[in-house]
Amino acid sequence: MQIHPIKALSDNYIWVMEEGKDAAVVDPGESQGVLEYLEKEQKNLQGILLTHEHTDHVGGVEDILAAYPDTPVYGPSETAEYASTIVKKGDTVELLGLTFEVLKTAGHSKEHISFLSGDSLFCGDALFSGGCGRVFTGDYQAQYDALQQFAKLNGTVAVYAGHEYTETNLRFAQSVEPDNEKIAEALKEAQEKRENDQPTLPSTIEKEKNINLLMEAENLERFIELRKARDEF
Repeated sequence: MQIHPIKALSDNYIWVMEEGKDAAVVDPGESQGVLEYLEKEQKNLQGILLTHEHTDHVGGVEDILAAYPDTPVYGPSETAEYASTIVKKGDTVELLGLTFEVLKTAGHSKEHISFLSGDSLFCGDALFSGGCGRVFTGDYQAQYDALQQFAKLNGTVAVYAGHEYTETNLRFAQSVEPDNEKIAEALKEAQEKRENDQPTLPSTIEKEKNINLLMEAENLERFIELRKARDEF
């Protein structure tokens, strides 16, 4: 499977998965870049995966469906306005000859899900490189549990998150642990990539376990402390 990022809005990534001439799209926050890419590459759209209902992740669905009618859309119950098939924890989705396992990864939104296929994790705003999404629900336990779930995945799993927040997340992490060499190295790498307009994603679970303070928080209380500090950073 080939995976291609499409930049959207101010800092979103829309991920396009490809198998030959077939493609599937994850969290299309807008439509123009997706439609242009599919046309240019002559791809057949086979499906859309949605992790949650926020506009910057679903805003392009309607226009994409207008161009590609009857394309199946899979998402959690909170995306019912857009999804033709509602999926939940434990369900699987078959696309591009691949099986995607649905993980419940709430906290950022009540019904946020992630999709895992082999060594590819599409996690929306539940996990970023160096951080995680804001806990808009106020359910810090759910977000903490989601990060613990991610931490148990194979270290080789590639993390395809929904936003380019890596540099800011790592600057925050460095402010907390200024002597952490792994964080310093990761920040330097991220800054170099951004200077060259390159994405810092995907990351990997192994890498995140070394640089993501929120994922590695030793308990819920420490996670809440770090997440609230990151909100103010």
